[in-house]
Amino acid sequence: MQRLQTPHVVVVMGVAGTGKTTIGPLLAARLGVPYAEGDDFHPPANIAKMTAGTPLTDDDRWPWLDAIGTWAHGRAGLGGVVSSSALKRAYRDRLRAAAPGVVFVHLTGDRALIEDRMSHRQGHFMPTALLDSQFATLQPLEEDEAGVAVSVAGGPEEIAARAVDALRALPEPTR
Repeated sequence: MQRLQTPHVVVVMGVAGTGKTTIGPLLAARLGVPYAEGDDFHPPANIAKMTAGTPLTDDDRWPWLDAIGTWAHGRAGLGGVVSSSALKRAYRDRLRAAAPGVVFVHLTGDRALIEDRMSHRQGHFMPTALLDSQFATLQPLEEDEAGVAVSVAGGPEEIAARAVDALRALPEPTR
């Protein structure tokens, strides 16, 4: 495995059930950088809402995104991988405002595949009932956003390998 010359700070994004928590650590290991679980940045009130099947509002998300952005900023020039749904452009803009060099790996897949994977998860607070709201909220990466889309078809190692290959094609990060 060849490492990128200057490590990116990567946000692994996508709707619930795409495998952010599985792919993120694999990607971090392949890049030789630390991984941070985005869910760990949620305040308890957010987790309680999601556990109850209540979608978060933007006001709920701002402190969470700010905490992730602070972590990403601290990893600038060092590299790191963090998971965050980052479903809206405004959320990604907020992360970029805190950490301008971040790049996104958008894990993509069709709803049926993702729902099937979610239904087999153990011990996660996000119910499949919120999947529709996730897809309704999703704004895919735009051409002017640094990042790549990676299909979640296949196994975790295969997905992580595709993500590394796609990241290698990106320009070196700015500091």
